[in-house]
Amino acid sequence: MARLVLLFARSSKGCRCDDRDNAGRMKTPCFNGAAAATEAVVVTRRTACLAGWVLGLAMASTAAWGQRAAPAQSDGAAAAALHSCRITGYEHDAGCGVVRRPLDPAAPEGAKIDVHFAVLPALARNKQPDPVFVFAGGPGQSAIDLAGSWSRLLARVGNRRDIVLVDQRGTGRSAPLTCPELPAATPLAQIVPEAVQAARLDACRAALQRLPHGDLRQYTTTIAMQDVEAVRQALGAARINLVGASYGTRAALEFQRQFPHAVRRLVIDGVAPPDMVLMSAFSTDNQAALEAMLAACERDAGGCARRHPALREAWQRLLSGLPREVTIVHPMSGVAERVVLTREVLLGWVRAPLYAPTLAAALPMALQEAARGSFEPLVGLASGLAGPRTGLLAEGMHFSVVCAEDLPLLETGRGGDASNTPGADFGREFAQRYRQVCSAWPRGAVPPAFYGIPPAPAPALVLSGGADPATPSRHGERVARLLGAKARHAVVGEAGHGVMALPCMRDVLFRFIAAQTDDEAQAVKADCAAGVPRPPAFVPPGIVAPAGGKTGRP
Repeated sequence: MARLVLLFARSSKGCRCDDRDNAGRMKTPCFNGAAAATEAVVVTRRTACLAGWVLGLAMASTAAWGQRAAPAQSDGAAAAALHSCRITGYEHDAGCGVVRRPLDPAAPEGAKIDVHFAVLPALARNKQPDPVFVFAGGPGQSAIDLAGSWSRLLARVGNRRDIVLVDQRGTGRSAPLTCPELPAATPLAQIVPEAVQAARLDACRAALQRLPHGDLRQYTTTIAMQDVEAVRQALGAARINLVGASYGTRAALEFQRQFPHAVRRLVIDGVAPPDMVLMSAFSTDNQAALEAMLAACERDAGGCARRHPALREAWQRLLSGLPREVTIVHPMSGVAERVVLTREVLLGWVRAPLYAPTLAAALPMALQEAARGSFEPLVGLASGLAGPRTGLLAEGMHFSVVCAEDLPLLETGRGGDASNTPGADFGREFAQRYRQVCSAWPRGAVPPAFYGIPPAPAPALVLSGGADPATPSRHGERVARLLGAKARHAVVGEAGHGVMALPCMRDVLFRFIAAQTDDEAQAVKADCAAGVPRPPAFVPPGIVAPAGGKTGRP
C-alpha cells in the first residue's frame, strides 16, 4: 500500500524494547521515550497501508528501566507497588507497573497477557487524587513511548496530578503486534510497489497469528478499555481525567461509555468517533484539506499565486499522467532510483504534509516541482518528519482495530456521518486498500453499543483543527452535540492534526482539568487560538519576494 503517511513511527536505535521471549514479554525491560509536537506527524520508512490518527512527531531516544517491575499477578491485580524506572525524554523517576489480563475476556482462565503502564508522578507533595490517563493515537502507538512529549505538554497539569500512560494491548510492551521494520536505505523498488507491501503484510499477519497472544480478534477498543479500567482499579483512583488525541479520542470515548462513574474530565483532540468509518472519511477530509491549501494559494495573488501560477491545473496534469516510471533520489541513501509512480503513492506523499500547516505551506512549491518532473521536494516533505529515532507503530494492532470496528460500517453503509463523499482526487483507493487487507484479517466482535456516544457524565472539552486532513472539525462538532450539555467544542480554524500543543491551549487544558467544580470547568474559555493564521506559502532560501510579489534570486 502506498505511503499513507500520517503518524507512523519508526523504530529507535539502541535498546529497542523488542528483545522478547516467545510469549512476547521483554527479556530486558527498557523504554523508548519520545518528544512530540502535536502539529506534526511521523512517516515511516515502511510504506505499509496504515491509516493514522496518531498525534505528534515522535522522535524517540532510549533508556533502560531502573529495575524490572515485580511479576504480574492475576486478572487485573497490579504488582504490590510501582517500581522505579527511567524513561528517556522524561527527566524524573517514573513508576512502572503491570496488570495481567485474560487475552480473551470470555475465557478468563485461558491465555494471559501483561499490560504495561507507567506513572509520571506529580511533582508537588500535596497532589490531587485524580490522575490524568493519556490515550495514544494510531491505532497502534505506544503511550509510554511518548512519555517525554506528554510530560512537557501536560507540565502544569503534572505538577499536582499523576500522568498515567498505558500501553494499550497490542502496542509497545503489552502483547505487541508489530511487523518487521525495514532498513532505512531499503531500495524504493522494495517499498513502493503495492504487491510488495501486500505480501509483507500477509507475511506479518501469519507470523503474528503464531504468537501465544496472536488471536487478532482480541484487540478491539472495547476490550482494551477494560484493561485500562483494571489499571485504574490497581492504582486505587476513584475518578480519573481522560486526555485522548487522534485515535486516542475514540479510546477515551469508549472508556467513558463503559465506565462513566470513573470519569472526572474528558479532553479529546482531533476526534475520531467510533462510527467514523476511517476508510471513507479520510478521502473526504484529505480532499477538503488539499482544496483548502490550493484555494489559499490562489487567494495569495501577490505571493503564492504569482510564484506558482495555475497550480491546480499542474496538479491535475500530474495526477492524470500516472502511473509512469520516474527517477527519484532516495531520501536516505541518496541513490537515484527508477520506480513506477502510481496515483496512490503520489496521494500518500501529498497527504502527509497536510497534517501540519507549517509543512503544508511548502506543498505549492513541492507540487510545482513534481509537475516539472522533480519529485525530491515532495518526497522530502513526506518523509522529513521521520526522525532517526521514533517509536514503532504496531501494524498488527492497527488492522485488528480498524478491520473490526470500521470496515463493517463501510460494508453495510452504517457510518454515523452520511457526508463521507469520496474526494475527487483521493477517490476510493484508500478504502479499497483496507478492504484488501481486512479480507484476510481476523475480526473481533464489536458490541453495537460501541458505536453510540452517550451524554457526557462529566465536563468534556472537544478540540479540532479546521485544516486537519484526518479528523477535522466536522467530526468534533458531531461528537460534541452527542455528548450534550456538558461538552464544549473549540475549533482552531487553521490548525492541523492536534491543537493541544499550541501554547495558549496548554493553559486551557490545565485550567479545565484543575477547575474545582464542573461549572468552573465548563466556564473555562477555550478560544485563545481561534485567530491563529495559516502559515504563508514557503519561499525557498535565496528567493527574494518583495512587496510587489515578483520573485528572483539576489
